[in-house]
Parts: sequence; C-alpha cells; structure tokens
Amino acid sequence: METLSTAIAFGGTQGVYRHASATTGTAMTFAVYTPPGDGPFPVLWYLSGLTCSHQNVMDKGEYRRMAAELGLMIVCPDTSPRGGDVMAHDDDWQLGCGAGFYLDATTPGYQHFQMYSYLTDELPALLGAYFADADLSRQGIFGHSMGGHGALTLALKNPERFKSCSAFAPIVHPSTADWSSKALRTYLGDDPAHWRAYDAISLIEDGHRFDAFLVDQGEADSFLHDGLRPWLFQDACESTGQDLTLRMQPGYDHSYFFISTFMDDHLHWHAQRLG
Repeated sequence: METLSTAIAFGGTQGVYRHASATTGTAMTFAVYTPPGDGPFPVLWYLSGLTCSHQNVMDKGEYRRMAAELGLMIVCPDTSPRGGDVMAHDDDWQLGCGAGFYLDATTPGYQHFQMYSYLTDELPALLGAYFADADLSRQGIFGHSMGGHGALTLALKNPERFKSCSAFAPIVHPSTADWSSKALRTYLGDDPAHWRAYDAISLIEDGHRFDAFLVDQGEADSFLHDGLRPWLFQDACESTGQDLTLRMQPGYDHSYFFISTFMDDHLHWHAQRLG
C-alpha cells in the first residue's frame, strides 16, 4: 500500500492511501482519519455521492474536530474504480467513474465495478492489516446521496457487521428514480428483480432490517422530488416497524454546506452506538 499524503489535524492524522485492488482490478484510493490518543478506535465509513471521490468529504465535510473529540476513525473510500479500461462515461455524470452505486456489476464491460465486494471484503481486510488502531468489531456507516444509498443498503445487508447507520439526502428507491434506475439497468441488466439487492426500500420489503436509521434531508434540495423522495423510505419503515429518524431540514440544499452543518449530529449518533 502506498501512502500519498499525511497531515496532522486536531491532534490526529489525516492520510490518503492507494493500493492495487484485486476486486476491481484497478488502483483504488481512500482516506483515513485516525484520531489522537490510544486505540483501538471504532471505524466509521463515509460513502460519497455522484461525481465525488474520497476527497470531497475530506476537504468539505468538517468531520475531523468532532471525530478527534469522540475518538472515531473515519474511512472515506472512492466512489468507483478509475483508470485503465474502466468504462468512464465522461459525458454522463450518472454512470461510470464517480458513479459506482456501491454494487457489484454483472453486465459485460463493467467488470471493474465491484464496489460492494470491495467495501465488504477487500478494503476492511486491508484496514485491519495496515491500521492497528482500527477496531473492526465496532463499525458504523454513513454517506451522502448515492453514498447514502450505499450506506443504507450495506447496513441492511450486513447488520451483523455495522452497529450504526445514517445518511444525508440518500437515494432511497433507486429502482424507480429516473436518475438512478439507468445506472442499475446499465450495471445489472434489464430485469428489475436483479436491482432489489441494491435498493433500500426493496430490501426492507424483502425482510431486511437494521437497528435504527438517522436520515437528514434538506427541504430546498433540488433533487428532492425526482431522485431522493425520503417519504417513500419513511412509509416503508413505518409499515414494517423499522426504526427511522427522518429530519427534514428547512432551507438546506444538497451541498456540503448542508452536510457539514449536521455532521456533528451524525458523528454523535454513531459514537453513542459504537461505544
């Protein structure tokens, strides 16, 4: 594994690392913030949204001060494979590089898009091997937009691994949203039955459960009605008894101004559950 950069922040260390991934068949970059003090520390995974990489939340998420105070290790993976013969789709921000949707693609040409396996198998193993202070018995996950979709689906499918989950403006029903159903069709084929494994509402309908979710959503989000639709997730949770705290935030949009405003709340949410 290659260390690209390290910097001291609030007494901890913000690092950026790169490794050759056997899962994606590409080089993968990720960021880790290790808080000050003696570990081991609970691990909180942050999944970013469309067009982003590990760097967006690292530069604009404003998580380090509270993570240092609470003793949380924050891991920020990339959103997709990149480089080489990866299908980039430079003309479409909803597909290709920056738009991995945290799934394992099955259609020809997208063999590198194995982000679900990368996040559930390879990267946690790498973290355990190279970061002695990472306590993998205490893991939480959160994310924004496409990353919120990833956080919800990974938590629902792996409740034995994750002890906490939250999301900022998540895509809750990608199978039926115009801006995400195209990606599921491209990566998984034309049969919507194959999409259900990567759709939070479908997973709840199919019997998956998680301890509790926290979701923050800006009421001034320009994607609210055509891509996000948190009320659908609320209905699915209420009809099945799934614990959900949904907070609609007046005046807030989809940006990192919104995310950074409520970042401390989410870190406290996770810290209470991770111990």
